[in-house]
Amino acid sequence: MTPMNPLAEASAHHTRRQFFGRSALGIGTAALASLLGRDALAATGRRGVPGLPQLPHLPAKAKRVIYLFQNGAPSHVDLFDYKPALRQWHGKQIPDAVAGGKRFSTMTGNQTARPVLGEITKFAQHGSSGAWVSDFLPKTAAIADDLCFIKSMHTEAVNHAPAITFFMTGSEMAGRPSMGSWLTYGLGSETEDLPAFVVMTSRDKEASCGQIFYDFYWGSGFLPSKYQGVAFRGSGDPVLYLSNPAGLSREVRRGVLDDLARLNEIKRQDFGDPEIATRIAQYEMAYRMQTSVPELTDFSKESPATLAMYGPDVRKQGTFAYNCLMARRLAERGVRFIQVMHAGWDQHRNLNSQLKIQCEDTDAPSAALVRDLKQRGLLEDTLVIWGGEFGRTPFLQGKIEETKQWGRDHHPYAFSLWMAGAGVKPGMSYGASDEFGFNAVENKVHVHDFQATVLHLLGVDHERLTFKFQGRNYRLTDVHGHVVKGVLA
Repeated sequence: MTPMNPLAEASAHHTRRQFFGRSALGIGTAALASLLGRDALAATGRRGVPGLPQLPHLPAKAKRVIYLFQNGAPSHVDLFDYKPALRQWHGKQIPDAVAGGKRFSTMTGNQTARPVLGEITKFAQHGSSGAWVSDFLPKTAAIADDLCFIKSMHTEAVNHAPAITFFMTGSEMAGRPSMGSWLTYGLGSETEDLPAFVVMTSRDKEASCGQIFYDFYWGSGFLPSKYQGVAFRGSGDPVLYLSNPAGLSREVRRGVLDDLARLNEIKRQDFGDPEIATRIAQYEMAYRMQTSVPELTDFSKESPATLAMYGPDVRKQGTFAYNCLMARRLAERGVRFIQVMHAGWDQHRNLNSQLKIQCEDTDAPSAALVRDLKQRGLLEDTLVIWGGEFGRTPFLQGKIEETKQWGRDHHPYAFSLWMAGAGVKPGMSYGASDEFGFNAVENKVHVHDFQATVLHLLGVDHERLTFKFQGRNYRLTDVHGHVVKGVLA
């Protein structure tokens, strides 16, 4: 007779009743925390899904985030970081004392001639804050007193995918949880009818750059997959399979889901796999979204003035304008993290033509979102972020005489982004770069500092929101990051 595997033998003698008896404290505590969390939400008149019981760590200024991520990297020296020296040095070699020994992408890494390229836009100061903004962004300039510009951002990556991954996950390598996943894991959701973390993507109409939206930009990494972002599609139903197949009523679908849930629960109890619980939750969310999503995407009750504010593309599904209005509608329905990604800013050889087009597509919707939130009283507890993965070089990629092919390479050493809303000082510029916009020199803000600050505004101590994986406690900011107190209201 073949001897029984000792692990299998122990499992056979370990009855279900004994398992629950010995594990009562852990399971009971988790179940009680979940029930109490839901009861607490119900007591406040809100429905939602609780997060970790120990969060928030500190009083939160923001309840939710709308991140308008500009894939491809907007040129800071043409849009926000006005540097008169660029015009003075136009066509001259950038000093070695500034650019010498720096790492760039392969497109200019071996380029010996690096002539300074003056800004191709016109700058002016706006609002009582006197913020410098390019004339390519008139709508953004008009809300300058609502914005907090950070002009001393710097990062480490020199190529798009690692740099975007770094901003979104805290690591240049794919596989870590994204910021939205961390926040929904820690803080839960204020809605049961929509995902806590929603992603929408768009790109420039001309398809001028080949930026790809990788799933790991909103992935959950080693966190349970129920915390990953739900990507809404740019055409048709925002999420597949929301509509019932022909001949299947909602009541029949409900019965099928109930039966599936019972079968999945049996397997979950047998194996203890958290992904089975995720599958159950996904089925239930999909069922609820059959009702919530059609209402969400119905713009018929939006006023003509609101629609006009977002621009002519607001009714075109898959555009940046459409996604910005959707972001506001998602925010007012309790979605925790809304990631709106727009590609097209990678202007290596078409700066003179494509930069203006990109600004025309994104300027009005971005400003309209801030205005719209403010008018509705939502900006008080919504954090809006606008920016890319790095900046663009103050020197030219290519030859100065080839005007139609002017461009700028990737630039990680100094760039700009703006924030607005909950807990952020409005009408200010924080930090500074040198006279060429090349290096951050004053109140420098690293990507991890930015991430720590975003978490802080949501009531999360970035050093205490951790998850143990492969024997190590991980966090969004890895082992780095400091809250940028200078931008806090």
